[in-house]
Amino acid sequence: MYKASWRSIAQHRVPQWLKDCKFGIYTHWGVYSVPACGPNATWYPYNMYREGSLQNLYHRLNYGEVSEFGYKDFIPLFTAEKFDPDEWAELFKKSGAGFAGPIGEHHDGFSMWRSKFSRWNVYDMGPKRDIAAELSKSVRAQGLRYMTAMHHAETWYFYPHWKTEYDVSNPEYSGLYGPIHNENWNGRGAELDPETYTANHEHFWPQMEPPSKEFHDLWLGKLKEYVDLYEPDLMWFDFGLKYIQEDYKKEFVSYYYNKAEELGKEFIITYKWHNLVVGSGIEDVEQGQHDDLTYNFWVTDTTADNGEAWGHLYNNTYKHPSRLVHYLIDNVSKNGALILSIGPRHDGTIPEEIQHILLEMGKWLEVNGEAIYESSPWIISGEGPTSMTKKGPFSESEKLEYLAEDIRFTVKDDALYAISLAWPGQELLIKSVVPYLYPNEIESVEMLGAPGTLNWKYTDKGLLVEMPKSPPCSYAYTIKINRRKPF
Repeated sequence: MYKASWRSIAQHRVPQWLKDCKFGIYTHWGVYSVPACGPNATWYPYNMYREGSLQNLYHRLNYGEVSEFGYKDFIPLFTAEKFDPDEWAELFKKSGAGFAGPIGEHHDGFSMWRSKFSRWNVYDMGPKRDIAAELSKSVRAQGLRYMTAMHHAETWYFYPHWKTEYDVSNPEYSGLYGPIHNENWNGRGAELDPETYTANHEHFWPQMEPPSKEFHDLWLGKLKEYVDLYEPDLMWFDFGLKYIQEDYKKEFVSYYYNKAEELGKEFIITYKWHNLVVGSGIEDVEQGQHDDLTYNFWVTDTTADNGEAWGHLYNNTYKHPSRLVHYLIDNVSKNGALILSIGPRHDGTIPEEIQHILLEMGKWLEVNGEAIYESSPWIISGEGPTSMTKKGPFSESEKLEYLAEDIRFTVKDDALYAISLAWPGQELLIKSVVPYLYPNEIESVEMLGAPGTLNWKYTDKGLLVEMPKSPPCSYAYTIKINRRKPF
């Protein structure tokens, strides 16, 4: 059993199931999907109260003055009448993901489960359905692990309680907007948008009154309740975890991992920056990646849309499937995993563009999953550009130009996988096998999805492989090098 101490908690190990499945999906879905206005969907409730912001202007044009129509007034419009958890879970399974789940509570303070801690929840208001309960059942019925994401530590600073003309300063609505505080604050934080806040979070905190005991108790109570009700295999925490007092963090993390011990399961927490002590969970590199192979296993999360909206927008455009397939490959080769955020509409439907992306990723993994699932990083992560800086979508000529000779490596048992991020033409030269592979170590070479074996030649410049006449799939192509003990 774990004690509420970092020394005890740091003994926790990353579950093998996460290292094996590599790919998961979570849904940014909540009340903010009703206005569906960007640039960041989940920051709409923050910016709608910020005079002069794009979302404030949009709100006034479409819903009237903020003083007359507050964020709480969107809740009856969040109906989810077309939400089908079985359809969602089936799509997640077809995508090749190994785990999936919803946001439990975002910065906005609205709980996406039936909570005894707040009447501002999805069972008592809006859809009047327990979204967490339904999705956890459907996701697990597909053989996937269940995850959730928790952002509710940010609710403390999210709403401008000092603005008495708005509903956020009315104690009647404190269950949604958070306890009233900073009434006499000068409001300097109101000039910060999400990007500025994220970049300058160190400068934001001294201007604020620290979260109260009442707020901490509510934060902890909601987490324990969610764990007891739904037993999530993975809990993802946003950057607000930084501002939770350390004893509360230790109490929850030990509680969560002890629950896993009690159930005979393997649970894991992801967190940002150094918000928890090293060893108590795994690092999440939001919208980022490591430039090269790392010693510690990590995850990153990104969005299916181009604009990094973290939720559905009425004018969303979406990434090309190749960009996300390459991102997954790149992360796995560097000892990482990918959590993909998707934004359903307020009625519970998943946009067709997102469905296409997920199905295309699933098709690629159906052919090439052997090089991803249950794989390990190799001695080096790859050759060619080490950072996926090029934005999609690619034209075919751009893809070939940028990704020429760009290869990522994984390994499993005696097989070394060299994944080419573009179709190389008639031949592929894999330079990095020199000096790591002995010439007589190579037993045979094949391409996943293509029949038979491939002709190859070991040269002082690398392993030269003759390609099949046509690609067996799209987006990226896996050479499997079967090895044996050379002597």
